[in-house]
Amino acid sequence: MKTKTDLILTAMKVIFWIVFIGLCIKTGSLIISFIVSLAINPEAAQDIYLGLNLSELYHENLLEYIFMCSFLISISALKAHLCFLVIQIFSKINFEKPFTEATSILIGKISHLALGIGIVSLIANKYNFWLIRSKESLLDINSYFEGGKEFLLLAGIIFIISLIFKKGIDLQNENDLTV
Repeated sequence: MKTKTDLILTAMKVIFWIVFIGLCIKTGSLIISFIVSLAINPEAAQDIYLGLNLSELYHENLLEYIFMCSFLISISALKAHLCFLVIQIFSKINFEKPFTEATSILIGKISHLALGIGIVSLIANKYNFWLIRSKESLLDINSYFEGGKEFLLLAGIIFIISLIFKKGIDLQNENDLTV
């Protein structure tokens, strides 16, 4: 019989797979809608993703529309990549000897990626506020760019964990040499 920890880890792995697939679908939808709105039908800007209407921005200034869509796509893609790295940790971790170089590298990548998501989200949020103030636009998509500060905090916490993991690797290697 599996222990509670094994069940929890299995459930978390399944949840991360579901979130990863959802984020991949969201990113793909954003990319396809963006390309269709630029190349085929400008009316597609009225429904970029789940009712997100950027048609006003599209008709007002195409470059600003491209920037806004680029922010939306990049944040979604970075979040999907973050989930993929977490899934890789689940597949590579060995609880008999958890402190491995591969796991440490993945934790470091997650930290850097969370930092990147936080920075891009904050930049996108400030850009959106600038658009609202300068254009007196009704475009209010702040909910798509929220969480920047939380991702910065997450990046800091995971960075500390990666440092602890590196120290654990050193201790485990030292322990293996003495035995």
